Formats: sequence, structure tokens, C-alpha cells
Amino acid sequence: MNIKYIQQPYHIQTRLTSTVSNDKQSVKQSFQNILESEEAKQLKVSKHASNRLQERNIAIDDKQWEKITNKVFEAKSKGVNDSLVLTNNAALIVSAKNATVITAMNRQEAQDQLFTNIDGTIVLE
Repeated sequence: MNIKYIQQPYHIQTRLTSTVSNDKQSVKQSFQNILESEEAKQLKVSKHASNRLQERNIAIDDKQWEKITNKVFEAKSKGVNDSLVLTNNAALIVSAKNATVITAMNRQEAQDQLFTNIDGTIVLE
């Protein structure tokens, strides 16, 4: 009889430990999913675009980058692959598919340009 009493709590303890372990694993996976989804929501800037932004003295503040990023991901969700993003001071070609700014120019340069191979335009103030 003592043996049955000792074995039964042992099995219960094992199940509790297993459940806690599974819960920790689930939380870890959920955190990883959130982290990956947040990283996925960031726009990358290609080396070429970074050079163009510096050469042309185009400054885009964090608030504006956030707007651009949100709109690019919104466009991506609607099937846009490559977009022209127009702000007050810049024109950016962005691959929504790859979440990457491909090139940049100031708005004056963009006035007389022909933009090809884009399937969406985002206009921001």
C-alpha cells in the first residue's frame, strides 16, 4: 500500500513538471514569434540608398520612417511589390516585397523623372 501511495504522487509531480515545461516552451516560442514579427516590420536601407541619402543630404526623422514603414507594409499586404514613396523632401523607391529602400532622391530631382517597374505609390506629408 505504501508503494502505491508513493508512486501516485510521483506521477502527478511528473505531469505538473511536464505541463510547466510545456508552458515555458510555449511562452518562449510566443516571445520568439513576436520578436521575429517585430524585426520583420523594419525597413532595411540598401547601401546604394544609404549613399544617396547622404550624398543628397536627405534627412528623414524617426517619425517619418515609422510612417513610411507602416505604409510600405500596408501596401505589401495589398499585393504591392515595388513602390514609389513620396514625402515632402524625398522620393524613395522601396521594395515592399523585400522591405528594402532601394534608392532615394530629393523631390526636386524626382520632378522630371520617369519611374518604371513600380506597382504602387505612397504619398506622405
